[in-house]
Amino acid sequence: MLLVVAYSTAARGTLRNICRTHEEVVVRRFGRVALLAETEFAAFQALRLREKHGGDVQVERTRPFNEYEAVGESIRQAAAAYEDRERPALPYATFAAGSDYPDPGSMRDTDL
Repeated sequence: MLLVVAYSTAARGTLRNICRTHEEVVVRRFGRVALLAETEFAAFQALRLREKHGGDVQVERTRPFNEYEAVGESIRQAAAAYEDRERPALPYATFAAGSDYPDPGSMRDTDL
């Protein structure tokens, strides 16, 4: 998919118009951000937007997040256990302390 971010008011207006006019290329829209299908026509629209507004538009290529491919089992289990905790206000660092769950410091330093 193509992630298109419009930073200026004018660029947001043009992005909004592109999304309304060419709904078939829009996967999702979030105000100043849109995910476009990975087609040549969508790329044309994104490049057109960037050509018109220059640095006020950012275009990135993305790929869907597959948690089973990108994240280890211990991280998925920790997320599930933390969301199932008895005390909702308990910070994760406290929850993980003294357990087999990964500590937040090591997770922050580890790339996916």
